[in-house]
Amino acid sequence: MAWREARTVPVKRTSRDIRTANRYGVLRQIIAHSPTSRQELAAATGLSLATVATLVGELLDLGMLTEVGFEDSAGGRPRGLVAVDAPGGALIGVDIAETYVRVELFDLALTVLARADEDMRPGENRPEQVVAHVTAAVGSVVTQAGVEGARVLGVGVSVPGQVDRARGVSEYAPNWDWHDVPLLDLLAEHIAYPLYLDNPLRACAVAELWFGAARGREDAVVVNLGTGVGAGLALGGGLHRGVSNSAGEWGHTTLVLDGRLCHCGNHGCVETYVGAPGIMQNLRELSPRSALLHPEDQTATIDALARGAAARDPVALKVVRETARYLGAGIADLVNLLNPEVVVLSSWVAAALGEPLLAEVREAVGRHALRRPFAATEIVLSPIPTDPVCLGAATFALEGALRQVNQSPAARSHPARSRTAPLP
Repeated sequence: MAWREARTVPVKRTSRDIRTANRYGVLRQIIAHSPTSRQELAAATGLSLATVATLVGELLDLGMLTEVGFEDSAGGRPRGLVAVDAPGGALIGVDIAETYVRVELFDLALTVLARADEDMRPGENRPEQVVAHVTAAVGSVVTQAGVEGARVLGVGVSVPGQVDRARGVSEYAPNWDWHDVPLLDLLAEHIAYPLYLDNPLRACAVAELWFGAARGREDAVVVNLGTGVGAGLALGGGLHRGVSNSAGEWGHTTLVLDGRLCHCGNHGCVETYVGAPGIMQNLRELSPRSALLHPEDQTATIDALARGAAARDPVALKVVRETARYLGAGIADLVNLLNPEVVVLSSWVAAALGEPLLAEVREAVGRHALRRPFAATEIVLSPIPTDPVCLGAATFALEGALRQVNQSPAARSHPARSRTAPLP
């Protein structure tokens, strides 16, 4: 199977794009540091005080912020404080994974108000089946939270593989053999809210930048360990997407020449050794009859390995060590290539295997990475208590909602198709 990648032409950023990015940056800072003053926002964002005052005024008019009083200033008049008006709107984040669909509804402070999960059985991956699960879960969280439809500003949807954000298309999802699936059009037949598409690599990276281990860092790599594997990249303090929104497909770089066959059609990809199916294969090769192996259930197998490692089961420990050996070699390449401040292990496999995996990975990276970049890199588990993909996807909906401000009615009616430059 040939690797197919559609190259998109970069769109020149307009003054409206820049204004949207500034609005987004100011709101992000307020969410992280509420309450805050306009002077503090100007210092944190590098924007002029006049620009910040205008942007804050717009966000107040939109009902996203509220005035919360004053603070004393040295020798001057008191400074007005603003904070996020958390009940002023709702955002929905959708995590479509190979084995489940998870949906979370957030207030404007990005606090989780409701959550719904839908399991997907093996082979249950036709587009119409996935759409049905997403539709049911979105309806469930809105009902649970008791939110009026008008308060839902948008739904951010994360789907594995390569996506075209502007067209709302899943271009290539190798684990499902999806090619050019118009996912947002299919979802729009059932979901009335504005829809925005991206993939879990970007979602996890944004979640860590806003609330996790990459917060305040300029250069970070977020390694997404699930059924599939990839690396979200934050370089120079912003999300790195690449020219066709395909950056981070590290899971499909070659780790073992002539190694295991990957769904992408190549052999020896990182994903085939450290994704959940690859870990199951590691277990099969080490102990084919192990009681830890649940042949048709990735989640049950990973959970059994996690319990076994915690109990010092020798087979479980060997599997974790073998997985970390491959993972460490792959992460060492990222450390040598990108020289990040932090590497974050994220998603459900990393959360399940936890500290035993982290300790082995640190040791393995130390064996393979160059001494200087390794010494400058912290390797940690994601500290985000909720699903980082849902959280990151919700920020895509927030970005989209801010982009629609002052757009024409025609553009607002098709927000997912609006060809604007992505925010950093």
